[in-house]
Amino acid sequence: MRRLIDSPIGSITLIAEEGAITGLYFGDTNQNIPLGNDTALDLCEKELADYFAGDLQVFSVPINAKGTPFRQQVWEALLEIPYGKTASYSDIAVRIENPKSVRAVGGANHNNPISIIIPCHRVIGANGSLTGYGGGLESKKWLLNLEEKYKDK
Repeated sequence: MRRLIDSPIGSITLIAEEGAITGLYFGDTNQNIPLGNDTALDLCEKELADYFAGDLQVFSVPINAKGTPFRQQVWEALLEIPYGKTASYSDIAVRIENPKSVRAVGGANHNNPISIIIPCHRVIGANGSLTGYGGGLESKKWLLNLEEKYKDK
C-alpha cells in the first residue's frame, strides 16, 4: 500500500507491505502501487509528524529495506548513527569492516529505500561537506538542522 503525506520538506510517499515500511521517498512516487491503509503507514505517518516536531529521535515503526546483503549491511550501519550526529562514508566503511568500500557505501546510501528512518541524511563528506541527497541538499540541511536543534531534548 502507498500513502502520500505532506511534510515540512515537501511531499513524502510511504510504502508498506505486510505491516512494515518498505519505502519512504520524496515526492509523489511509485504511483503504480495502490493507495491504501496499513498499520505501518499509520504509525509511520504519526512518527514522522513527531520527528518533524522535534519530539521523536528513534523510530519504532517496523521496516523492511530490500536490497543486496552489502546494502543491507550499510543500512544497518546507518541506523547506528545517533540522532543529531553525522558520519562520513569512510566511517561507515570502517564500521562495516570493509574500509576500502567507500564508493560502494556511497552507492548503498544513494539507494536507501527508506530515507529519514534509515538516516542517510546523517552521512556527510570526509571534509564535513554536505553531499548528495535524494531529497535535495536543502532537505538534507533542514533535517540535520532539525536534529541539531533537538538533540539534547
